[in-house]
Amino acid sequence: DVFEQPQHVGHKKIEFHITTDIPSVLQINSEKEEKNGKRIDNSNVVSVYICATTEEINNTGFGRIFPAPTSNDKMETEEEDDDIPSEFISRRDLEKNRLAREEMEKYSVFKNYEPGEPNCRIYVKNLAKQVQEKDLKFIFGRYVDFQSEEERNMFDIRLMKEGRMKGQAFIGLPNEKAAAKALKEANGYVLFEKPMVVQFARSARPKQDANEGKRKK
Repeated sequence: DVFEQPQHVGHKKIEFHITTDIPSVLQINSEKEEKNGKRIDNSNVVSVYICATTEEINNTGFGRIFPAPTSNDKMETEEEDDDIPSEFISRRDLEKNRLAREEMEKYSVFKNYEPGEPNCRIYVKNLAKQVQEKDLKFIFGRYVDFQSEEERNMFDIRLMKEGRMKGQAFIGLPNEKAAAKALKEANGYVLFEKPMVVQFARSARPKQDANEGKRKK
């Protein structure tokens, strides 16, 4: 008598008491049911609405929560590569065969590396002996608009094949912006199993500076 005897309890019925203001979505569903000759009370409407919402979530999944894995950089890269003729290297191939900054530190040629003073002419060293001008044109030609006669004339490649300057090259580009871009993207690119070292070429000082120095003395 102290403890209550357990009683068999069937399925419990849960009731929801809501206001008479039914949301428009539920009202539409209710009207549809009435047209079909069926009547349902408010509690059933709530339960139906909850189930329908659950089904919608299961069907749609979580694709809407996470943004698409595309960035503005990738879009710009694709648009940029579309403008580059197929006769020149793509940016994707440049990145694929370029050493990472950590890898560059393992090579002595990158020790104390300095890009130099920005100008429209770049200096390339550590070139393999089999490198030819066409190989350099294939890489650095992507920074030249060959439809422009002015840019075509400014594009210049001087590859040193003999003497102390062997394995080095000077490349003239249309402007400083193109040269800076070429340096950023091509420095460390492995060509014939040797990473290129790309810097801004040193420009000779104007003669006026030298004359001014003499006058000061």
